[in-house]
Amino acid sequence: MRLPTHEATTAQLGAVYPLVASRPLPSGGVLVGRDLLGGSFVHDPFELYGAGALTNPNMIVLGQIGRGKSALVKSYLYRQAAFGRRIVVLDPKGEYGPLAAALGTVPIALRPGGRVRLNPLEVRTTRAGCDDAARRRLALCSAIAASALGRPLVPVEHTAVEIALDAASAGGAQPTLPAVVEALLFPLADAARRVGSDAAELRSASRDLALELRRLVHGELRGMFDGPTSPGLALGGAAVVLDLAAVYHSPALGVLVACATASVLAAVEADTTARTVLVVDEAWAVLANLGVARFLQSSWKLARARGIANLAVVHRVSDLAAVGDADSAATRLAQGLIADSETVVCYAQPASELPGLAAALGLSDEEVRIVAALRRGVALWRVGGRSYLVEHRLAPGESHLVDTDARLVGAS
Repeated sequence: MRLPTHEATTAQLGAVYPLVASRPLPSGGVLVGRDLLGGSFVHDPFELYGAGALTNPNMIVLGQIGRGKSALVKSYLYRQAAFGRRIVVLDPKGEYGPLAAALGTVPIALRPGGRVRLNPLEVRTTRAGCDDAARRRLALCSAIAASALGRPLVPVEHTAVEIALDAASAGGAQPTLPAVVEALLFPLADAARRVGSDAAELRSASRDLALELRRLVHGELRGMFDGPTSPGLALGGAAVVLDLAAVYHSPALGVLVACATASVLAAVEADTTARTVLVVDEAWAVLANLGVARFLQSSWKLARARGIANLAVVHRVSDLAAVGDADSAATRLAQGLIADSETVVCYAQPASELPGLAAALGLSDEEVRIVAALRRGVALWRVGGRSYLVEHRLAPGESHLVDTDARLVGAS
């Protein structure tokens, strides 16, 4: 008996064999490793965007501990630097020191009472002039204020921030957070009158905001953002690693990340010639803060205009859902980072994560089965809606850059 010939559309065959059906990516950029269906695998968000293969350069890397995501991210950054990309890392756990050394720099260690200070309100004047700098400074100050409160600002607080920033910038001075806090606590009567209020009313309405920001200046968080930027810090250099390990377990980690990111982005945006890869490691730890989530969303949305490829590192998709209640604004913003990231790298996930992962990434049943069985060092790459099975390879000289097991195994 002869069976009839089976007929299927290319879309149906692509669903059955998703990795075979994907077209090769353009070959320019960073070599990641081996495509397990044959050949090498090369990925560069800027090259892919330029070739029309992506509509944004952002990335998310997902993976359980010990599956190889840290090795991928660090070696990927090291190789991006070889292509002339600027590297910026927010390092909450202090694990990027070897990479910083390999890139010819040292981590900027931020700690309460430390010697290094960053002024998150320091904005350089660009070709657009002083008005543009003032607008960007106001946006930064408002974002930091919302991060400090953990909620959006209400109208009177927006106005209070604007007035305080004007006072702190009087005479062309570079404003600092201490000056802004002082102006919030003691607003000028003339400035309050210009917005139909008086000094006492304005002071009362913005008191919570002023006291939260005061923690960065006079409270337990002083010594990091309470003055001008320390001389000699190359925030616009080829590689910047901000070591936040001293405050990783602080409830204020979110606002500290917002301040640190604002300081670096101000320097990065002043140089329009370099493309930047900005890494937010342990992203789940800061996204619960609504102000930070909005701040990072802005960075993701403006990636193309700024020439920045944002890269968030998390353990699981559920980390993005766990930053708040199911319907909370923080959860929606965190999950929205996936929608604004056209490259998602997924290492093996536990069975409990697979349904949520499939829904978030639009994976087929076959892709879900593949993710469940991935071995260490192998990941499913989703690039512009296409899927690739990639084994990451380290070069002989890269092992020391990525070793996070030294303490566990007793290495010297």
